[in-house]
Amino acid sequence: MPRSGNKERSLALYESILQLKNMEECQAFFDDLCTVGELRAMEQRFDVALLLDEGLVYTEILEKTGASSATISRVNRIFSFGKGGFREAIERRKESKQE
Repeated sequence: MPRSGNKERSLALYESILQLKNMEECQAFFDDLCTVGELRAMEQRFDVALLLDEGLVYTEILEKTGASSATISRVNRIFSFGKGGFREAIERRKESKQE
């Protein structure tokens, strides 16, 4: 459903993501939705989040991901002041890997 105003968030994207059934569908969806650069930026931010969660320091994360210190700092700030989405996704990822 399209937005009716500038401030209203469209939920169609998020509802559609929740309907994807496997990794192949998810990758195809995001490949169609995003540019290569957008995907790489999101993947890099999530990789940074995973490494921060593991307790790595900025220099180690920079070496492993190539992310700028600004990106690492931004993701670290999200852990403290964000809405909890990164933490929830990381915890669920850990749980699914243990099963």
